Amino acid sequence: MIPNNTILTDDFGRKHNYLRISLIEKCNLRCTYCMPAEGIALSPKKELMTADEVFAIAQTFVNNGVNKIRLTGGEPLLRKDFPEIIEKLSQLETEISITTNGILIDRHIDVLKQFNVKKINLSLDTLVASKFNTITLRNQFEKVIDNLHLLLNNDFKVKVNVVLIKGFNDNEIIDFINLTESLPISIRFIEFMPFAGNQWDRSKMVSQTEILNQLKTHFSESNIEKLQDEKNFTAREFKIKNHLGSFGIISSITNPFCDGCNRIRLTANGKIKNCLFSNSETDLLTAYRNGEAIEMIIASAIKNKKKVRAGMTTIEDVDNPVLNQDNRSMIAIGG
Repeated sequence: MIPNNTILTDDFGRKHNYLRISLIEKCNLRCTYCMPAEGIALSPKKELMTADEVFAIAQTFVNNGVNKIRLTGGEPLLRKDFPEIIEKLSQLETEISITTNGILIDRHIDVLKQFNVKKINLSLDTLVASKFNTITLRNQFEKVIDNLHLLLNNDFKVKVNVVLIKGFNDNEIIDFINLTESLPISIRFIEFMPFAGNQWDRSKMVSQTEILNQLKTHFSESNIEKLQDEKNFTAREFKIKNHLGSFGIISSITNPFCDGCNRIRLTANGKIKNCLFSNSETDLLTAYRNGEAIEMIIASAIKNKKKVRAGMTTIEDVDNPVLNQDNRSMIAIGG
């Protein structure tokens, strides 16, 4: 038996206290960087975790040191039993947050407030309605903007996730930063990353250096303040002097943060991914349904985690389609 304080520690001494649970593979948007144009084969419902299974497996992680849980998808608010899941998870002594596209926030805001889910990551890749329709293939821009303000008006802590794609929305960096002048939000610029079917290539990426160079030209370097990064950070944090909000840059490709990684992912069909870029998965749900203890399975998955980006240690590795496409699409992993 492995002591419970080491089950979530890998061979590089990284302790994993942050569990990201995908509740569903479906989404009500069709973002091109997340879902292949032809769609994906969805897992049959019987193969997805039930509300009780989500709770039981999460409880095992919490018992072994997890103190942060983020619910993702697909779109997690599409789960008809989302209120039941939140109610169950609220019994655990852990922080609960969600990542959402924002469309259904108004339907669930009372549940989120009731169970103290106050940290929301909202995905929004453009501030132009016509471009929103282009990248999501849906006409929901105004709904997302309205729900963003609904969250802020109800004192939620909101981070806006922006996947930057060169030639599509990199000309909106300043516009997003301008939102932070009067709104208490954090804009998080995310490098475009490779997943199955999203037609990634390095030329579409916008690096941290390019982002900061744009900002220095517009705001002047003296007005860009470097903030203290969070422990186990993914985003390097900044703000513009005298702005109410802030911004972060998540550069998984050009400037990875693997040394301090504390995250473990659980897919909607109950499989552990020990790294976002990993092509290997460990089936927890089948073992749980068979009545097996899952602690040793979790420990093995953590132990097998590679030091950097699932073994893609160089930018040339990431560039290799044999390696970078040998993975699920993002929608099936969970954001």
